[in-house]
Amino acid sequence: MAEKQRREVTEHDLAAPGPDRIRNVVLVGPTHSGKTTLVEALLARTGAILRPGTTADGTTVCDTDDAERAHGRSVSLAVAPLVHEGVKVNLIDTPGYADFVGELRAGLRAADCALFVLAANEEVDDGTRQLWRECAQVGMPRAVVVSKLDHPRADPDGVVAQARALFGDKVLPAYVVDGAGLTGLITGGTDDPRRGELIEAVIEESEDETLMDRYLGGEAVDEKTLVEDLETAIAHATFHPVIPVCSTTGTGLGELLDLCVRAFPSPLEHAAPEVFTPDGAPAGTVACDPAGPLVAEVVKTAGDPYVGRISLVRVFSGTLDPDTPVHVSGHFSAFFGSEAGHVDHDEDERIGALGHPFGNQQVHAGRVIAGDLATVARLSRAETGDTLSAVDKPLVLKPWSMPDPLLPVAIEASSRSDEDKLVQALGRLSAEDPSLRVENNGETGQLVLWVMGEAHADVVLDRLRSKHGVSVEQRELVIGLRECFGGTSKGHGRHVKQSGGHGQYAICDIEVEPLPEGSGFEFVDKVVGGAVPRQFITSVEKGVRAQMERGVRNGYPVVDLRVTLTDGKSHSVDSSDMAFQSAGALALREAAAAASVAMLEPYDEVGVLVPSELVGAAMSDLSSRRARLLGNENVGEDRTLVRAHVPQRELVRYAIELRAATKGAGTFTRTFAHYEPMPEELANQVGPRP
Repeated sequence: MAEKQRREVTEHDLAAPGPDRIRNVVLVGPTHSGKTTLVEALLARTGAILRPGTTADGTTVCDTDDAERAHGRSVSLAVAPLVHEGVKVNLIDTPGYADFVGELRAGLRAADCALFVLAANEEVDDGTRQLWRECAQVGMPRAVVVSKLDHPRADPDGVVAQARALFGDKVLPAYVVDGAGLTGLITGGTDDPRRGELIEAVIEESEDETLMDRYLGGEAVDEKTLVEDLETAIAHATFHPVIPVCSTTGTGLGELLDLCVRAFPSPLEHAAPEVFTPDGAPAGTVACDPAGPLVAEVVKTAGDPYVGRISLVRVFSGTLDPDTPVHVSGHFSAFFGSEAGHVDHDEDERIGALGHPFGNQQVHAGRVIAGDLATVARLSRAETGDTLSAVDKPLVLKPWSMPDPLLPVAIEASSRSDEDKLVQALGRLSAEDPSLRVENNGETGQLVLWVMGEAHADVVLDRLRSKHGVSVEQRELVIGLRECFGGTSKGHGRHVKQSGGHGQYAICDIEVEPLPEGSGFEFVDKVVGGAVPRQFITSVEKGVRAQMERGVRNGYPVVDLRVTLTDGKSHSVDSSDMAFQSAGALALREAAAAASVAMLEPYDEVGVLVPSELVGAAMSDLSSRRARLLGNENVGEDRTLVRAHVPQRELVRYAIELRAATKGAGTFTRTFAHYEPMPEELANQVGPRP
């Protein structure tokens, strides 16, 4: 073993002989539960690395970039494979912090089973429950690992009790701590009273009714049959065995590896996502067959300073070979609407070198079969969530649900040189990270990054600086307002100038009246007797429209207005198109001076999902944000959805504040609803439009 720990991991080590000899296992759990430490301990146990935290050349394994080292936590998924008993196990380490749930969902897409890691010294809180829901929503089979057994405050039995109370009574210990080691309740033949409960649950959830009758009748059940039923029960995602593990002492590592290869489902047992043709027609199902049609999906995209873009791919069907053409399809908006933030595209590309992902490195791969994970070089257009398929038979997988970034951060390039590089850098970052949305707000003129939270924002800005050499400054977010006349009014526009030669002469009279919300602009011509020549009627309208866009109070656009041209005067020589445009603008400004002009602010319809015991606090908080509550409804047994209309300016930091108030248990959605008049005391605080 010592000799094996000192050699490089090679292609021969990591080439899977078939899908049945692959296990794709994602590690899920809250921050600081010990997921990354567990991955490294398992790698060291099987000789894939020298010791926890290093590869054969002494570098770290699961820190994928400078941002992870700077923030002291995982911020993106990382894959590290090992081999145990001839089975390749792809360990997919995911962040536990809520800001990086997009990485978690990508990891769930790549996996066939999950290890849900809970620290023995921590309570199972609402944020952890949210992570469990993420797994449940995609039907992910999962086992529970209780880590940090050597912590002074470790209480593994207490953590298991909490997990059962919160996640259901089918969370049951498969192993128990016995001195310095573990005893298996299935494999150990122990007389522990918990063994009977475990066996009954395994048989029940495996739906092996014949075996249940025999067991209840007193017949002894052999270990092989129980392990087979355990695999079936786990695959159904309704039974969750618990195994205690200590990464530092090695307790439970061997048993956990055995559980992975003996009881976790292989790719053959995990259904592939829905498949469509590029025009949206259902394309049936694909089997996990290396000889089948190529269907693979990009689950992560990263930029490499030496080889360019690297795509982490899960192969669902067929076989990937290097230096071959593939069809790349990205259809986010077709499935989720234009707000998905990624432009649909279809093109052919030639893939470059293939690799087996190994933390922040790649091990050369000759080919990659169905069920396995691979890194692919030189896919310049492929983005996270895109499908790779055969050029002569293009197919599209329905992408997984990406999280909606709800925290806006306005930025500005620090210098002209940064400005030149910023757009390209943000394009690359958004291709790598679907939970980042970039908005160029034409109304406010601001460049806005929509992110998941402050930690996500910090990582994005760090990567802009460290990976792309772009420095930016954060700016206060500007909310796009509107102006609206509060009543009818009249305006007289007189634009008369004489400066030698042809002068400028235009006079017009208008009446204005507000229209209902959403009516837009109406221009009515009631001039009689040719007071304003026909060719200048449209000039007056142009001038009014231009002034409406410039605003009449604080510089924000005027909306929902009818303007009636009633009279005017012209000069046969000095009147012109530009003169009547100026007169129209002057008339609207005079009408505004004689009337009240309200400031309108945008409202969003918000759905806030919180634990039911927090619904009162959530509603009170919304009311303090000038919200109009619309009602609430129960979601499941323990959560409530509160709906409300809320001013956008009150939602700028709501993503952060809701998470803090609910300890990570609260989430919300937002969509634009309408504009409403702003209270005058707030409107008076609004400065000129930037």
